[in-house]
Amino acid sequence: MALRSDWSEELCPIRRSLDVVGDPWVMLVIRDVMHGPRRFDTLRDNLGVSEAVLARRLRDMVDAGLLTRVEQDDADGRARQGYAATDAATELLPILQQLAIWGERHTITPTGGGHMALIHTVCGEETTQGQICSACGEELTADRMIWDRPWRPEAPALDPAGRLV
Repeated sequence: MALRSDWSEELCPIRRSLDVVGDPWVMLVIRDVMHGPRRFDTLRDNLGVSEAVLARRLRDMVDAGLLTRVEQDDADGRARQGYAATDAATELLPILQQLAIWGERHTITPTGGGHMALIHTVCGEETTQGQICSACGEELTADRMIWDRPWRPEAPALDPAGRLV
């Protein structure tokens, strides 16, 4: 998944990491699959990405070990193929959360937006850190977090593991 060059053989681990996750679509796909397995059409619609771009990114992400293909039943009970986060993708959660926190602090919220709060469900407090809860000091994991996104009031409140809250 090289951005401009193939950095997979670089000695610098930052360059090698960016070779895999440096494309913005990759991080956005991971953000969405953190909420549970996602089908191609759901990802396409949520992300507003072209089918060709998404198909290429998903293939590359499976090849890189970030996603796995899974079967999931649709509303009619038919098995459909979806994508789920691997352990490698799940380890990116603190980075995604820190990006959200950084964006809250250092970018201007557009009209119609609102404060995205990262809530640690164990203590019920908002955290200002991506890996360790700033309120209680516990490690933050996907199954113990809620991303409160006020600009999406129509969407049900889900924790990163995809459970309704």
